[in-house]
Parts: sequence; C-alpha cells; structure tokens
Amino acid sequence: MKHHAGSIEVITGSMFSGKTDELIRRLRRATIARQKVQVFKPAIDNRYAVEKVTSHAGGDFAALPILRAAEVIEKLDPETTVVAIDEAQFFNDEVIDVAQSLADRGMRVIVAGLDTDFRGEPFGPMPVLMAKAEVVDKLHAICMVCGEPACRTQRLVNDKPARYDDPVVIVGASELYEARCRQHHEVPRD
Repeated sequence: MKHHAGSIEVITGSMFSGKTDELIRRLRRATIARQKVQVFKPAIDNRYAVEKVTSHAGGDFAALPILRAAEVIEKLDPETTVVAIDEAQFFNDEVIDVAQSLADRGMRVIVAGLDTDFRGEPFGPMPVLMAKAEVVDKLHAICMVCGEPACRTQRLVNDKPARYDDPVVIVGASELYEARCRQHHEVPRD
C-alpha cells in the first residue's frame, strides 16, 4: 500500500523514554497494514543485536546496520513505503537530506533518536529533523532520583556525573546512563 504523501515523523526524548518501543509499535502497525517496511540503524549501536533495533524493554525489529546515512538510499528496496531510522543522533547531517529525499518521494519516514546529549545540548542532526518533520513526539522517562518525568540523559562515570568536556558519544545502556529530570541532571564543568 502506497502513501498519498510523504512525511517525516520524529520520536525523541531521553534514554529510557520508550523511543524504540514506539518506533517498533509504528513499524508493526505498518506491517499489519501490508506496507513494505525497511529499518536502518547506525552500525555503532551494537548494544543488543547487530541486525535488529532493540528496545531496553526487549522489543525488537529486524534492521540493517549502516555506517553512513546515504546507505539508506543505496539499500532501499523499490517496494518500500515506510523507512525507519533508529538512533539518528549518531549520524551526521547527511541523514537530514536522506529523510527529506525519501519524504519528497512519497515515503513515510520515521526517525527515532535522542534530542539532547548527556550534557543537555542538542544532539547531532536531531534538532533539524524535528524542525522539518510533520510530526514530533517527545517522550519522557522517569527520573531515577525523584520519580518525576525525566527529559534528560545522565551519564555516570564511577557513579558520578560525567563532566561537560567528556566525549559526547559513548554507546551504552543502564550501566552508563540513567534518566533524570531537569532538577537532578548534573553536568560539572570544572
């Protein structure tokens, strides 16, 4: 089943907010609707499975690992009508052009990724993707300190907050990161 118009949907929020679960839910619905789905993920994200997008809760969906966003175009099946890109924050700005191109060709493009890095700063291409999308859903996790809604990702090094000048990209899960609200998110600068 073809779409009448292309679009970009962005699913964003902190770690542990359910972004990948929501992505998988949308993909399963598209599959039920007999739409041809292809899923791509950055090869750097090998936390759970190399050829699947996998949520922290354990849900998964088959995916092709890629090194560059341009590979989405190169590996696209001509019958595909729904393209999903998980962990889009790990790609450079090329992913913006790829998403735009696919949407302009009439495809439904679903992008999931962190909106901010561990410092609370905009993460990679995500702010531009959010601005260009027809739909943006920002999900929240639960603050591991107070239980309030969490919109930040706290990186921990030896159980202490990572410093602002630490490397931005370190792939990990609950052993390195936890969700925090604005009040309890800490990023020492000295």
